[in-house]
Amino acid sequence: MDHQPKFFENLSGAGKAIAVLTSGGDAQGMNAAVRAVVRMGIYVNAKVYFIYEGYQGMVDGGDNIVEVSWESVSSILQVGGTVIGSARCKPFRTREGRLQAALNLVQRGITNLCVIGGDGSLTGANLFREEWSGLLEELAQKGKIDAEAVKKYAYLNIVGMVGSIDNDFCGTDMTIGTDSALHRIIEVVDAIMTTAQSHQRTFVLEVMGRHCGYLALVSALACGADWVFIPEYPPEEGWEDSMCVKLSENRARKKRLNIIIVAEGAIDCHNKPITSEKVKDLVVQRLGFDTRVTILGHVQRGGTPSAFDRILASRMGVEAVLALLEATPDTPACVVSLSGNQAVRLPLMECVQMTQEVQKAMDEGRFLEAVRLRGRSFENNLNTYKLLSHKKPDAELPKTNFNVAVLNVGAPAAGMNAAVRAAVRVGMTEGHKIFAVIDGFEGFARGKIKEISWGDVGGWTGQGGSILGTKRTLPAKYLEKIAEQMRTNNINALMVIGGFEAFESCLQLYEARASFEEFRVPMCVVPATISNNVPGTDYSLGADTALNAIVETCDRIKQSASGTKRRVFIIETMGGYCGYLANMGALAAGADAAYIFEEQFDIRELQANVEHLTEKMKTSIQRGLVLRNENCNENYTTDFIYQLYSEEGKGVFDCRKNVLGHMQQGGAPSPFDRNFGTKISAKAMQWISKKLKETYRKGKVFANTDDSVCLLGMRRRNLVFQPVAELKSETDFVHRIPKEQWWLKLRPLMKILAKYKTSYDVSDSGQLEHVAMLPKEAETGAI
Repeated sequence: MDHQPKFFENLSGAGKAIAVLTSGGDAQGMNAAVRAVVRMGIYVNAKVYFIYEGYQGMVDGGDNIVEVSWESVSSILQVGGTVIGSARCKPFRTREGRLQAALNLVQRGITNLCVIGGDGSLTGANLFREEWSGLLEELAQKGKIDAEAVKKYAYLNIVGMVGSIDNDFCGTDMTIGTDSALHRIIEVVDAIMTTAQSHQRTFVLEVMGRHCGYLALVSALACGADWVFIPEYPPEEGWEDSMCVKLSENRARKKRLNIIIVAEGAIDCHNKPITSEKVKDLVVQRLGFDTRVTILGHVQRGGTPSAFDRILASRMGVEAVLALLEATPDTPACVVSLSGNQAVRLPLMECVQMTQEVQKAMDEGRFLEAVRLRGRSFENNLNTYKLLSHKKPDAELPKTNFNVAVLNVGAPAAGMNAAVRAAVRVGMTEGHKIFAVIDGFEGFARGKIKEISWGDVGGWTGQGGSILGTKRTLPAKYLEKIAEQMRTNNINALMVIGGFEAFESCLQLYEARASFEEFRVPMCVVPATISNNVPGTDYSLGADTALNAIVETCDRIKQSASGTKRRVFIIETMGGYCGYLANMGALAAGADAAYIFEEQFDIRELQANVEHLTEKMKTSIQRGLVLRNENCNENYTTDFIYQLYSEEGKGVFDCRKNVLGHMQQGGAPSPFDRNFGTKISAKAMQWISKKLKETYRKGKVFANTDDSVCLLGMRRRNLVFQPVAELKSETDFVHRIPKEQWWLKLRPLMKILAKYKTSYDVSDSGQLEHVAMLPKEAETGAI
């Protein structure tokens, strides 16, 4: 980037007062946002206030508006819901109510509001802001405040964060709470699948989403549901017949269970509701299948926030404080939002209007328009679901005579199987024959290759590890044998799903093209590794699942010490030389320090960390957490750090250590990894099809250009295909990491939230964008 870094040291909050409130329906991750606002506010020397019970507390005043300290938000990161309470508030809808609220704020000198809630809460905040000067004048006329106060507190600044499990707010890829709600749904679906299989049952699951089908759609994608009903995309006339045909076809293919997902606001094309009971009755009457209904209800709002929601909310909270500090009387009220993996600011009312446009389009029966207005992520999910859930009859499929091989390389990562499933099904839809290679390139050399069909990959999305089998072996020592197998099986393209080894493997095959013409075929790498160390992508499949495993364990470990004396835990994470898991795990678990290879440290820094923690432990803080990446330093081992902290903390705290090991690699994939795997793999297969058509001449495929061997990665806001030859210069091959890593920019965030003084580059934030300007064609870091 060519711009000069801009640091927020010159943004001071001295003399400013910021209040934070949560309003509307609660969502997991709201507490993480509250914590970030409080700590960032205190960090910049502003006064920070809680407003308890949402707008009701603002109107009631008194003990509902209290100044808070650093410790006030300790240990709330892992708690679901909102600790400052939320309430629906009728009085705030009246001018009288807002007048009282304004008085309560002015009396405490508060002119900066951070509102965490849904579109209703944010619209209310905006109205309050617009009326503010009029309200103050009225208060002055009634003699409740003096003219000096009217002048001093003339402007109210407002920044919103969207907390809503439905993900129903336009302009943001993911709202706070959505990912956690998906975790709850998927946990239930995974549990139901085992019992449904035992009895050959059909399950109808009703999920939340009165006006938005996001949860239903994404959970259907993540569990490979047979049918999904959502408000934005009602089924066509005669859907009853189509659905029953599909269910009975699946049973005929020896599928022992059927899952149907219904959003609570699902409708047909005449705007009539489709209920879960109605769907159940239909299946029972027409097919006689043993059918059960499960309504998930408020389970979806509950539980602990996922790693994604904690990081999202922490980033949004810090960004919200920066936005308040930079606000002027002329800047419109804004929401801080996520686009790809970037924090952006958008005008609040533009987002609200667009959200209302969606509802209007649905009410008027313009359903395609409603889907488009929901944004690129929603549209993409819908198209991918349609592509993968319904197998067209063989007669309707094109025939290309191309053979595509799919294989896993490197260590197993959650989400690999979802990627294989998508590749097989999209490939078949495109008319290719798909071959599965067992045990990576080692298996390839030995001829462990078999054709794989649509039904073979049913139920794969929820499986952890690698069903095809995976090995770390690189192809260099088997080049001749692999070329021979490609010739024998007439393989015209390769899709390699794996970690750093997958990238290296395709680079080796690309470099061997001069000697082996068999390798002159399109090849695509889909990055999948828990370490997230593959060049050319911000996210790898499996990293989200591993992060959740780390955060869950850190929560348990911290809880294990509750009630005992003060204790510090030293926890070792995996990741090779890449510090992603340690750094992001520390941010999501609320750790005090994270030692990583990318940021060298010495004994002086270790000493400073120990002293910092000792000071903290002398307050009301009971527990400390320190994460260490396995390869961060060959001499400062986990044992060394443990012994150092034990010695230096004598009399203040005691120490325990924990090496997390392979539990980070196991487990069922998170909803994010299932969906990310499904979507990028589908996109990769479509790219392969395009390349096959482009490079097919005179009866054979001849791909010899750099751009025919690519890695599909998520970069900032877009999914991009990058030639592996070009990525070579961006890679540190000795340590198997990219030379530049985006997440290092979030390091200071973790330090600020752990009470360290640091400098934080805010060059990327601060520009107010417009909703319509967000790149429509781009893909997203949201699910």
